[in-house]
Amino acid sequence: MTGASGVLGSAVVPRLEEDGHDVRRTSRHPRAGWVKADLATGQGLVEAVDGVEAVVHLASATKQYRKAGEVDVAGTRRLVTAAERAGLAHVVLVSIVGIDRIPFGYYRSKLAAEKVLQASQVPWSILRATQFPQLVDERFLPLASRLGVLVTDPGITVQLVDPRDVAGRIGELLAGGPSYRVENFGGPEVQTLDEIVRSWLRATGRHRPVISLRLPGKMLRAMREGALTTTDQPTGIRTWEAYLAERYAPVQDSQA
Repeated sequence: MTGASGVLGSAVVPRLEEDGHDVRRTSRHPRAGWVKADLATGQGLVEAVDGVEAVVHLASATKQYRKAGEVDVAGTRRLVTAAERAGLAHVVLVSIVGIDRIPFGYYRSKLAAEKVLQASQVPWSILRATQFPQLVDERFLPLASRLGVLVTDPGITVQLVDPRDVAGRIGELLAGGPSYRVENFGGPEVQTLDEIVRSWLRATGRHRPVISLRLPGKMLRAMREGALTTTDQPTGIRTWEAYLAERYAPVQDSQA
């Protein structure tokens, strides 16, 4: 499995182990108990896939978007080539809902990575997930609130999905075998960005003015049109509010 140390990978590994899978985790850095493999160079990929039945491909340039072409596109091509030579029975690629609708460079790379897998000789399944709560809570909102004011576009809707729910769906895809389908998987509810922001402020105890504005740009227009959401079934079960309670209620209780 690639990307085993990430937010999603940390949920997928225990889920697959619970399902009885022997998970081979890869990392580009030496780690005890892991297989060293680098998507950006291809080094170690042949050894990483040797003797395995399936690959769950989660790794992505989420923290350095400028490297997406090398990691997500070329790296997926290197992994798929190694998988073809090894005769793998299934590659599950995890992608993002909306990459075919939102004009964003990183998303274009994700879409290109999907096409690499679809054009290969490896049996495949692609699972597009909506945004994770951790992305909003730990990266987007803290960064957006640094100036002391939070600006939201009330027309933007999101459908946050818990990584543990996505991990469960990945387990089901592995059990079901290659689907040769691109499947969308979202959280249990659609919310406006304004609702997300206000509930986050309440849960974290932060006090910031919230200004609602219709923001310009093609990317934001696509988000207002629902590109970050899906009507596909099934969906996850864990809500944004449940995430906030799990993350912040213990802290608030200790301060009471």
